[in-house]
Amino acid sequence: MADTFSQEDRFEALSQKINATLDISKNCAQTSYSVLDQEFDLEGGKILKALTPFPGIALRGETCGAVIGCLMAIGLVYGRDDLSDWKGYLSSLPPSRRFCRRFEEEHGSTACAALLEINLGRTYDLANRVEALKYAVAGGKKTCGRIITSAVYMAAEIIMKRNEPN
Repeated sequence: MADTFSQEDRFEALSQKINATLDISKNCAQTSYSVLDQEFDLEGGKILKALTPFPGIALRGETCGAVIGCLMAIGLVYGRDDLSDWKGYLSSLPPSRRFCRRFEEEHGSTACAALLEINLGRTYDLANRVEALKYAVAGGKKTCGRIITSAVYMAAEIIMKRNEPN
């Protein structure tokens, strides 16, 4: 993300990229991760494929896919490559927990079903075609697009902090 843009310009550019990606993928986990991957050159192409079943953890209303996609990106930046690197593991937790805390403070939950209820007034069984259609009619895509945009922006700020010179 270029430093010449204001915070509002960055947010708007991310928002446009997120909505365009969401239109194609229809998947919050892949959308959030894909945009962060493009922004920060994370080189995690296989992760994008692995995130396919993660919206609401396989459409079960569990953890929001945007949370998962963003945590994957944060993990690529702050995580460890060596399983015996305990210090690396421990240093990945503060930025990840900071992201989750901010997401929960802003949106009220990290659970897909709760987010839908908070924002749309009810939960939806997105694995059911009729329910998925009701979700769409209720403005679900727009609502989830706003949530994804917010999540990506939070994750981008956390990733940028890692990339700042000390």
